[in-house]
Amino acid sequence: MLTIRKRAYARAGLLGNPSDGYHGKTISVIARNYWAEVVLYEWDSVDIVLAEDDRARFSSIYDLAKDVKLHGYYGGIRLVKATIKRFCEYCQSRGWKLHDRNFSVRYETNIPRQVGMAGSSAIIVATLRCLMEFYGIDIPREAQPTFVLSVEKEELGIAAGLQDRVIQIYEGMVYMDFDRACERVVEGLLCYAYEPMDPALLPPLYIAYHDALSEPTEVFHNDIRARFDRGEEKVVEAMKHFAEIARLGRGALIQRDYERLASLVDENFDTRRSIYTLPEWQIGMVETARRCGASAKFAGSGGAIVGTYQDEEMFQALQASLGSIGSRVYKPQVMP
Repeated sequence: MLTIRKRAYARAGLLGNPSDGYHGKTISVIARNYWAEVVLYEWDSVDIVLAEDDRARFSSIYDLAKDVKLHGYYGGIRLVKATIKRFCEYCQSRGWKLHDRNFSVRYETNIPRQVGMAGSSAIIVATLRCLMEFYGIDIPREAQPTFVLSVEKEELGIAAGLQDRVIQIYEGMVYMDFDRACERVVEGLLCYAYEPMDPALLPPLYIAYHDALSEPTEVFHNDIRARFDRGEEKVVEAMKHFAEIARLGRGALIQRDYERLASLVDENFDTRRSIYTLPEWQIGMVETARRCGASAKFAGSGGAIVGTYQDEEMFQALQASLGSIGSRVYKPQVMP
């Protein structure tokens, strides 16, 4: 029996986010420590197997309330279903004939939920990889991130940008330029300029996330989008500045100027703090890391942070200090 198994990994926005949704520039890295895996195998009907995240049974009303608070109202099954639907419609729109064999599909993930490590898009990316192999369809790599984003934005109404999907498709480390001048259409999908960079250029990185507190990406992004669309000068200028930070960070990486890189990481967070109202526990994670001598910024929409550190002694200090406020710290595995 044909069995297809694909993974997509967690990621961290190193510089420039959240300007990816506003024609900015970003640098992101993959974190192979955490992943979403989708398994697809031939079956007599199209069957989506419920996973642990799709639980509908709870030990008590308090257990249900806690689960919703931490993980929201939806598991991953809506992501799998939306990806299959979108894939079918996309292939039809391109005139690509799909064979008539059916499949069963299931997923599992260990990416921490709703802390800005791109767990939702990882499930979609892994599902798309399975579908492409099962049906023998080759969507060009540069077009795949836009397809994944369309699943989230157009099918599910999730506010997001392209950054997460680009790094999860390309893996490693990628510099992304979303300037309108870089726009081009590939297989009916709008693409931008994506430049893979050698992860060997990276200094020591850490990622930390809070394992008890979280916030949905939709909650984090929506207000800023409205303010940007209204032309609020402070927000518009901040998005331009995020893009400039990423551009400068690319140069700092190439020159291995890690002191400059660390200052840009900090500047990225300080700029975000100037336009967002941030929860105190998220600010506390950044400030705790900085007191250890490390740089720190949000890895995504909040709940996880990323930064640079100097040596093992500093990393151990990060583990101890961030651990004391309920956060877990790890070294991202960027390459296989």
